[in-house]
Amino acid sequence: MGSSKTFVIVGGGLAAAKAAEALRDKDFDGRIVLIAEEEHLPYERPPLSKEFLAGKKTLTDFTVHNSAWYSDHAVDLRLGIRAAAVDPAGHHVALPDGTTVAYDKLLLATGSRSRHLPIPGSDAAGVHYLRTFEDASALNSVLAEGSSLAVVGAGWIGLEVAASARQRGVDVAVVETAKLPLLAALGEEVGTVFANLHREHGVDLRLQSQVEEITTDGGKATGLKLHDGSTVTADAVLVAVGAQPNTELAEQAGLSMGDGGVLVDASLRTSDADIYAVGDIAAADHPLYSTRIRTEHWANALKQPAVAVAGMLGAPTQYAELPYFFTDQYDLGMEYAGHAPRYDRVVFRGDVDGREFVAFWLDAENRVLAGMNVNIWDVLDDVKELIRSQSPVDPDRLADPQVPLAELRN
Repeated sequence: MGSSKTFVIVGGGLAAAKAAEALRDKDFDGRIVLIAEEEHLPYERPPLSKEFLAGKKTLTDFTVHNSAWYSDHAVDLRLGIRAAAVDPAGHHVALPDGTTVAYDKLLLATGSRSRHLPIPGSDAAGVHYLRTFEDASALNSVLAEGSSLAVVGAGWIGLEVAASARQRGVDVAVVETAKLPLLAALGEEVGTVFANLHREHGVDLRLQSQVEEITTDGGKATGLKLHDGSTVTADAVLVAVGAQPNTELAEQAGLSMGDGGVLVDASLRTSDADIYAVGDIAAADHPLYSTRIRTEHWANALKQPAVAVAGMLGAPTQYAELPYFFTDQYDLGMEYAGHAPRYDRVVFRGDVDGREFVAFWLDAENRVLAGMNVNIWDVLDDVKELIRSQSPVDPDRLADPQVPLAELRN
């Protein structure tokens, strides 16, 4: 006899699809209801700013499962529906039409949305954001050779779009309030690498600059006005100033909040024993770092669902994966693993100017907190082991490419 339990998943991205997959892989034979706000089948988001804009992939290529998969695995997939509320006491999710879906266990995988700028012109035609496939399609349509694009924000999305646009023959200006790109994520030492990369490829990089207004003509964006009175003329504007986690359902349900998201333990369980949260919204206890970590990375959406599902099925485990992300910009491909919001020094190993190196973020005791391999593809596992060992290393030996990384794990 099959299970009489119902597990509900709220979310329409990679995490939601992987949770449904994990439930069936772990032989859950009860009812699964997946409620997704977008009309599309759940899909991965990193290609939106990478391969899709580069013309290398279509939506089908990064859709997690086709429609037949959901039917074959008896997943009640409800597209184009935004969950209205969660009632933890009554164990149900309310839908906009007034109906409810009862649950025994609930997984929130609601992701995040683009932050908007509260400045004049931000709602004009020709102002783009990048979070959904519709966003990417609209942006793709204006990146024609010989056109111009102004990007507000030199974070990952802004820089990836800038790279794709330049490779399509678009004139690009990037405006950033910090003194270097990716300063909060990577620090000055590696931020400089990305500043040089984009300038070498013809990007007009305006650092330590504040956008006061998106200029318009006839209701359409024409560029940017900066705090110093200078202007940037553009055919289109991309606002890429970060993401806002979609925590409204969790807040309304009375779940414990903090660290910018939904507080969850290492098993990804919230303050309600029957509700779990994964992905962008989850501020999770990390067993290695002994702190809460909330990151908006693809790796979490890919790997956290299996851990949450184990807990939902009564076999809780811990999510102990190192934070991980990657990017591809021009001829630079890289992977980053670890967590270094504060660090003492950066050690480079290899050819920084030639963009073929590994960077390591060290604390005051010379323990490796994080590492980033750039155009070197056989070292990630060793980098992760150095981080996990939490043992001091000799910085001079760490910088020497002739010393195998495995020898430093003492």
